This record gives sequence, structure tokens and C-alpha cells, in this order.
Amino acid sequence: MHTLNIGILAHVDAGKTSLTERLLFDHGAIDRLGSVDTGDTRTDDGAIERERGITIRSAVASFTAGDTRINLIDTPGHSDFIAEVERALEVLDGAVLLLSAVEGVQAQTRVLMRTLRRLRLPTLVFVNKIDRAGARSAELLTDIRRRLTPYVVPLTEVTGIGTPDARVTPLREDAPEPAEALAEVDPDILAAVVDGPGPTPDELRAALAARTADGSLHPVFFGSALGGQGVSHLVEGVLSLIPPAPTTGATEPRGTVFAVRPGPGGERTAYLRLHDGEVARRQRLTFLRREADGRTTEVSGRVTRLDVVGGSGLLTAGNIAAVTVPSGLRVGDRLGELTDRAPQFAPPTLETLVRARHPGQAGRLRSALLALADQDPLIHARPADSGATALLLYGEVQMEVLAATLVQDFGVEADFTAGRVRFLERPRKRGEACAEMPWHDHTRYWATIGLRIEPGALDSGGVFAYETELGALPRAFHQAIEDTVHATLRTGLSGAAVTDYRATLIRSGYSAPISTAADFRGLTPIVLRRALERAGTRLYEPYHAFEAEIPRDVLAQVTAQLAACAAEFTGTTSAGASWLITGELPARRVREVELRLPGLTRGEGVWWSRPSGDRELRAGR
Repeated sequence: MHTLNIGILAHVDAGKTSLTERLLFDHGAIDRLGSVDTGDTRTDDGAIERERGITIRSAVASFTAGDTRINLIDTPGHSDFIAEVERALEVLDGAVLLLSAVEGVQAQTRVLMRTLRRLRLPTLVFVNKIDRAGARSAELLTDIRRRLTPYVVPLTEVTGIGTPDARVTPLREDAPEPAEALAEVDPDILAAVVDGPGPTPDELRAALAARTADGSLHPVFFGSALGGQGVSHLVEGVLSLIPPAPTTGATEPRGTVFAVRPGPGGERTAYLRLHDGEVARRQRLTFLRREADGRTTEVSGRVTRLDVVGGSGLLTAGNIAAVTVPSGLRVGDRLGELTDRAPQFAPPTLETLVRARHPGQAGRLRSALLALADQDPLIHARPADSGATALLLYGEVQMEVLAATLVQDFGVEADFTAGRVRFLERPRKRGEACAEMPWHDHTRYWATIGLRIEPGALDSGGVFAYETELGALPRAFHQAIEDTVHATLRTGLSGAAVTDYRATLIRSGYSAPISTAADFRGLTPIVLRRALERAGTRLYEPYHAFEAEIPRDVLAQVTAQLAACAAEFTGTTSAGASWLITGELPARRVREVELRLPGLTRGEGVWWSRPSGDRELRAGR
């Protein structure tokens, strides 16, 4: 038996969780179908997920089809939880991208397909809800080719679409669609179609499997998750078209932690996808962790809990298990080699301050937020002024869910300030400063510190280094300087956090037994501030890439509004009866465009945007 790890991805409300329930039920993994409406589904098991009827955290369920175990990873559909999707993509062998036959191609669907195609991950498309009024097939395929990717091929067809009597049948073997679609991506099929003799059914099947496996073509299946129509054809497609990920044959375990959940006893349970080797209970493992400042640290411990998805007692290559290690694991920890294979999504740009509604719960709130940040490292919880905690989030829905989670899981009521766009500072050039002990320059600290700050590599965060002789200071003094440097640079010359810097200790001294770590914690901010002022900083603001699909007759009005919001255009192309405008604009202006677009387009405009990095803030903007 081999294993496939398949992600279920979609825009919110397209039917991901319903499809997961149907697959588990049809293959005997559960004895009754759960419902999103009644809140009793297998994967959306959190109270908030059941209350809202949406997937918030990736969940893993498993079933067996023939000699294949299929692990299903049900991912969130709302764009505020894109970080959960990012982590799931890294551990998948393939994906099923859902569309609603009624709503069609939606904003998040386009984001997901772009990412799947960039990763060249084998992806099948499942058009759900064919039995709903308003469902479409031929028109929807045209939309998919125009708005998602032209490289799709239907393998099933529908009769009675849009009615309760909708039925799905496999496309005839002699139908022209597969050969035409394959000719666009497979040179051998193209040669056979153009020069003859035409490709045989066996050649078409082999080419379809190969081009699906390398992510260049996407088979389309129609069906209904609730009614069960077409689901068996989808499973056949998964088994025949998505190959299991290859292993290197290495005996040393290599894997990725892609999710972390709190356990019933307060311990953290990590979901580990193993790429090579084996892991057994009580085995001692060493994980590598990349810290926010770019350093790599080790996390070691024995496995105290090992629950392999599907029930085996030994975790083997290609499988997933819930693992507990006493030292505690975080999302992104790597067993074995630390690589950069993971897809990179831009970090969240919305910053909010959180305070306990009842002062007596301030300590519990801080602990809860740190625990939640372990589950989602992109939240970036950090101390702020007046006892508040600063959080980075993707959007307002994520903020609402976080507030509900604090109440239900931790018993803490919290108040969130209105989200504001987070600006960043980066050093302009190199700057140095030094302060000697009191008998030299009359400072009140019994310490000597010299610091240099300079620009670091892009996206490196903050890096601390030494040019002083190792052992010149007691370890506690070294740690005090390093910790204080990073804490001080949370606020730069313009009031924003400093990033992508390299801070180096270039001079140090102390007087035993008078000097203490407190002297170094007190003097470091003074010296660092002087060095930063000499280096200077530039202020950067986050940008969003955007697409706007609008009626043809409102192009002038919409582009004028976008230009007024400092948008930079990358393209304006004809899309049937619409224009498709692409570009980038400052994140702080996105909400303004979102509010104005419906009025400018009579409610017909479609808007999509996502973080795309940052740019230096320009005067007058």
C-alpha cells in the first residue's frame, strides 16, 4: 500500500468540507455524513469553525481506496487564513481545487491556481454543486480557461445540470477534447495530431498522466459533494493521475511540521509529514528551526506521542503523524535538512494592539497569544507599550476569529484596536557608536559597548553578530546586549519597526565584580540609537498586487480612481465583455478602492488583491 497526501483547496463556501465528508463516507472511514450547517463534520471540529461554518485550520483525515491510502488535508478557504494554506502546500503530493458550478471562478480560486501552477503541483479541478439551480458546465469551462488557466481538460460530462436529476458520466474515449488539450502541452501528442497517425487511447492516457503529474495540465471533473454524483470519478482520477512523491531512499528521517494544535493536557501536538526514513515512538529526534532573526536553532527530544494518520504504529516516508516532543515544536520546524522549498507568501500587513478587557487577565492573555503565535508564526506576537501585545494579521475576519478563540479556548476576553497598515524601516548605510565605562565618558553604566548597524540582506529580518573576542564578556552580558538590540529596533527613527539589519558588537568591556547584565541592558539602547541615527533609515510601506475585472464602459472611471489611490498599472487587457486591469497599489489604499468599486461598476466589478512586498514611502504619498 502506498500513500497520497491530497489537499482540498477552494474559495470559501465552494464545498471543501462537504467533499471531504463525502469521500470519507463513501470509503467507509465514517459511518454518517456530517454537515457544515449542523456543525458535525469530521475536519471542522473546532467550536468556532462549527459556529461560523468555515474552515479555519488545516485538518487531516484518511481513507483507503484499493491499495492506496489517501490522506486528505482540508484547508481554509478565506483569504485571511492563507498562511494555513501555505503550510499545507509544502507537504502535498497533489491537490483538488474546487469550484462551485453556480458561483464559478472566484477571487481566492485564482490566487490558489496561480500558486499551484507556480509550484507545478499535480492538480485536479472538481466543479461542485452541479445539482444546484444556476449551475453551468460549458460556460464555466470557458470561464476557467479565461480566468484560471487555458490548460484544462474535462474528463466527465453532465446531463441535467442545474437540477436535482443532474448526473455525471465519463467523457467518451474518442472525444476530441483530451487530444486537443494535450496537444497544447505535449509535443509528442501535438506531432501525432498534426502529422498523423492520430494518438492512440493508450498514448493519450499516458500523456494525460504525465502532463498532470508535472503540473502542466489540469483534468476537470464535475459532481456534487452533497449528492455524491461524480465523486467516484474524481477518486479514480486521483489514483490514476497523481503519483506519490518520490523518496530519496535515505534512512535518516526527513520531514516538515506543517501544523500545530494544542493538546488536551496543554501540550502541543505537531503534524509531521515525513519525506524520508522512519520515526517510532520514543525515538530521539532533532528538528531545525529558523528564527525570525535568521538564526538556525536545534530542538531535540524523544517522541512521547505518535499517532500515524491511518492507524499504523510506525511513521514511514510519505505519511503524516501527530507527534508530541516535550521541548515543543513549531510550524515550519524541519526534521533533517533545513531547505527553502516551502512556497513563500507575503507576510501579513495589518497590525493591531490587543489588551485584556479585565486587567487581572493580562498575564493569561500574553501566554495565550504566544501559544497561538506558535500555531501560526506569521501572527508575530510581540510586547507593545502599556502592557499591550502587537499582532500582525491578514484581515478583519482573522481578528474576529482570534478574539473568539481567546474566549473559548483560553477564557480570556480581549479588546483589539482597529487594524492599521504596518510600515517598516531599513538602514540606509553603515553607522557606528561607542560608549565607554564611567571613568571615560561619565555615563551611569558600568559597561563598554560599541555597535555597528548596517543594511542586511532583503527579508533577513534582524541579524546580530560579534567582532569582539569570544569570551571577552560573560555569557549573560552577551545575551543581554543581543536581546536588547532586537527589542530596541522594534521602534526605529520614524516609529516603525526596523528590519533587514545587521547589528554587530565591535567593542565591549566590563568591570568585575561591579558590572551587571542590567548595565548592558541599559547602555545598549543608547549606543544603538546613536549608531542608527548615523546610519539613517528609509521608511517602507506594504503594497498589494491587484486585479480588477470591470464592465467595458467604466474603464475610464475605474482607472481614474485607481490612479488617485497611487496605483501603478501593469496591464489592461480585454476579457470578453470586460476589461481586466492589473497592477500594484499601497496597502493602505486597498480598502478605499474596495468600497468605491461597486458604485463605479454598478456592482459588477470583481476585485482581488494580496500582499506583494513593500516599497520605499515616497514624499506626498
